[in-house]
Amino acid sequence: QVQLVESGGGLVQPGGSLRLSCAASGFRFSIHTMAWYRQAPGKQRELVASITEIQRTNYADSVNGRFTISRDNAKHTVYLQMNNLKPEDTAVYYCNAKRPLTGEEYWGQGTQVTVSS
Repeated sequence: QVQLVESGGGLVQPGGSLRLSCAASGFRFSIHTMAWYRQAPGKQRELVASITEIQRTNYADSVNGRFTISRDNAKHTVYLQMNNLKPEDTAVYYCNAKRPLTGEEYWGQGTQVTVSS
């Protein structure tokens, strides 16, 4: 059974930091590209950051320089370190796993991040 379980969301003040984690199970984690997406109320889901099986990373312009994605293949976990958070970062953050060659794709249930004073 495939599972992606996100944790680490919450309420933080502008300028603060959070670290999201996504624990994966039920599939070959090491050969999947892992990513974080987010969806704010009334907006489409958007890609925040991704990391390939060879550790190549990609970031949305809006978070580049503030967020860092990383993965631990031994722990089957992907992380998103979010620094200097802004109110516009408020959204539900989703973990995503995708195998590029086959299109096999999985989603987590999401974790809420709220940036507010």
